[in-house]
Order: sequence, then C-alpha cells, then structure tokens
Amino acid sequence: MVETLRNHIDGPWEEAADGGRFEVVNPATGEVIATAPDSKAPDVERAIDAARRAFDEGMWWPGTPERERGRILLRAAEIVHRESERLARMEALDSGKPIAEARDDIAEVAYCFEYYGGWATKIRGDVPPVGPEALSIVVKEPVGVAAGITPWNYPLLQAAQKVAAALAAGCTFVLKPPEQTPLTCLELPKILEEAGLPPGVLNVVTGFGETAGAPLVASPKVDKVSFTGSKEVGQIIMRSAADTLKRVTLELGGKSPNIVFADADFAAAVEGSCNGVFWNQGEICSAGSRVFVERRIYDDALAAMAEHARKVRLGDPLEEATTMGPLVSREQRDRVERYIAIGMEEARLAAQGERPTDPRLSGGYFVPPTIFADATNDLTIAREEIFGPVMTVIPFTEVEEVVRLANDNEYGLAAAIWTRDITKAITVARALRVGTVWINGTQAAPVEAPWGGYKRSGIGRELGEAGLEDFLETKHVYVELGG
Repeated sequence: MVETLRNHIDGPWEEAADGGRFEVVNPATGEVIATAPDSKAPDVERAIDAARRAFDEGMWWPGTPERERGRILLRAAEIVHRESERLARMEALDSGKPIAEARDDIAEVAYCFEYYGGWATKIRGDVPPVGPEALSIVVKEPVGVAAGITPWNYPLLQAAQKVAAALAAGCTFVLKPPEQTPLTCLELPKILEEAGLPPGVLNVVTGFGETAGAPLVASPKVDKVSFTGSKEVGQIIMRSAADTLKRVTLELGGKSPNIVFADADFAAAVEGSCNGVFWNQGEICSAGSRVFVERRIYDDALAAMAEHARKVRLGDPLEEATTMGPLVSREQRDRVERYIAIGMEEARLAAQGERPTDPRLSGGYFVPPTIFADATNDLTIAREEIFGPVMTVIPFTEVEEVVRLANDNEYGLAAAIWTRDITKAITVARALRVGTVWINGTQAAPVEAPWGGYKRSGIGRELGEAGLEDFLETKHVYVELGG
C-alpha cells in the first residue's frame, strides 16, 4: 500500500498549495512506498509565518519556562523509545540501511532529545567585571526562526540533532527533510506534539531543494539555516544566506583519511577500517575512504580487508542477517558506479563483493563493497567524495609523509589513526586539519561532543554545547550605577 504523506504546518496536516506530489521509493526494490507534497514557495512561506508567529507573538515559545521546554524534549525521548522498533523499520525501509544500524540510529535520536532536554535549564550568561560604577550582564537568547535542511543518510537522527538543540534554545523551526527519505522526519511533529509542543513551533515541509529549500534559505523571516549535505549545495546556501546576512551552520562533505600504522592492533585496525567505509553503505560524510597503510604491513592488511569486503552480506534491509543494504536512490547508485569505473582505470581492483541474488531485490540500488589498491593520493577516487562503499588503499612509509598526504585534500571533516604508540597517535592527531580524530576507533559521534569540519567540510558545529550555542545570540546589558 502506498502511503500518502502531508506537510505539517502550524498544527494541521496539509497538501501542497498546488496539489503537486512526488514519489518515495524503497531503494531495496525500486517500488513506490509513499507520495509526499511537492512543496513550493507558498507552502514554505506558510510554514515560516507559523514559526514566526510562534516566536514573535508575546514571545510565547522562547518565553516558555526553560523547565517546560526541557520536559517536552524529555517526554519526546520517552516516546521515541516507545516507538523505536516501528521507527527503525520505517528508517530501514526508506533509506536502505540495515535494520540493526537503523535501531542504533533511533536509540541515538532518543538520547539526543534527552541530552538537549537537560540543557534547556542550563543556558546561562555571564557578569564580566567592569568596575564599581556599572553592572555588566551578558545574556543568551534564542536566535529566532531556524530552518533545517537535512540529508538522506541519517534521516531522523540528523533532523533530531538540529531540532532538539533549537527547541532547547527557544527557537522555532521549519524542517525540510530529504525528498528521498521523508518518512521518519514526518513522524517528528507527531512525537513532539504528543510530548506537548505547541502548534507552529515545529513545521515540516517536504519538497526538493530548488523549490522548497531555496525559498527557506532566501526568506528574510528566517534567522538561521542549518544544512547538512554536499559541499556544492552548501556553497549555494551560503551565497543565498548572504543576501539577508542570516547565520548558517554547514556540515558538508568529507574524504577522511584512515591511517594504519604497523604497530596497530592488526585485527582491530582491519575491521575498523572496513567498518569506517562500509557502514551505512558508505553513505557517510566522514567515511574513512582514503586508507593509508604503512608499507611493512601493506600486503597483509590489504588481503585481510579484501577478505572482509567479500564477507559483507548485501540484502533486504529488514532482514537481520543483512550487513549492507542498497544505496538510497538510482541516482546515487549510478554516481558510485561511475566512480568505480574511474577507479578501474586509475588503480588495481583488489576486492569486490557480491550483489544479492534474491529476485525480489532485482530492482534495488545495490553496489557491493569495493576496494582499490596500490593507489596514490592524486587519483580521482582518492580526492573526490564518492559517498558509497568504495575504499582506496594507499601505502606510506614515514609519519611525516602520511600526515602530509592526509592533509592534502580540500575536505577536513574527520580522520582515524590506528597505533599502540599513544605519543605518535596524539602527535599525528594534533597535526591533522580535521574536526574529529578517532584513535583506535572510527565513526563515533557522541551527542555530547561537537561535530563539524575544517576547510570545505563546513562552518560551525553541531552536537554538544557548541551545537546549542549556534542557536543562541549573545546580548550585553550595561547598567550604570554611578549616577
């Protein structure tokens, strides 16, 4: 049965003003599972106006006591826990990620609401000393109406990270979910409404970037835009936001280095390196797709990684035995396959997994895990973000050499280091121009810690206290006491 989705604006569920709709596809089969409103500027404006009223009229949302804002977010966390299996299955069906990974994501969604629910009562300013004749007070206030444009690789988690921080800060919000994976994002207003969130505080409008995202960014009634997605779209958003000088947070692409030293725990480094590329079908902005391996263990590590890739089980995301699902769309599959074709010309194919043989999945967008070996850092497959299960393995000899190679890229989102030498690990971590460094691990992004990148991987930070700060303005109140 094909589900009919609707926008959530100021409380009611609505169609697009012109009645337009688009199809949402199950990437494992290519079958249509839902249709959603193809929203345009008039729909977006209605959502913005609702958020504006909820913020401006009597300051009734930012004026809501911090304790109540926190309680709403904590109740939302309880509802997510209660609905976790249903939400996980919806996420796996819509995005293609294996059900086990979807369950982990939904658990993080619940904790995200718990974490920022606790922060709502802990936003504080300062009283800087300015002498005996005045009182100087610094206060933190919500930035206003915030907009979120979220990606398809972690649909509900990415939305929750933005929405929870914004609501804790006292902002109102308009969310444009990804057109490929809107299902769970449209569950978010249901969850928060049950938790007690008033109408208009969170509005969700589905549609495409050019026709729904662009008017959201361009509107002078929106005070901040938080975007997660590609570098190219991030550049468009930054240019558009400049017209109204609105605040932007941009979490963009990556081409993360994964450095394996010869003194590492070999088994852990091999497994972690593969997981860092093959988790979530490689559709991870921080995927450690450039794998640098010290020459002394290069042949052994490459053989072990190739064996790991061949054991990955592609299949129906809803089956417990599946360890890799399909890519999110036909367009993304075709993009990744083009890069694999380039890799065939640039480097040596060391391993490639098997596509699923189940005839029910013949229309799915599956790409098996692929490893290219004997590469150099100047190849196309080593420089450009592929966003799929494609690993490029590059040998190195010296510490200084691998640091230079790791930093030789336009992106700077994350990096992983595998070594038993803690001095070497910390020295290399300090030298890498990235926002997150994992040592003897990979892909951890705890809600408590800031997340974001250097260079063209973005501007600003999400998660942790830093993620909350990006939804706050700083005001100085100066009181004369000396007559």
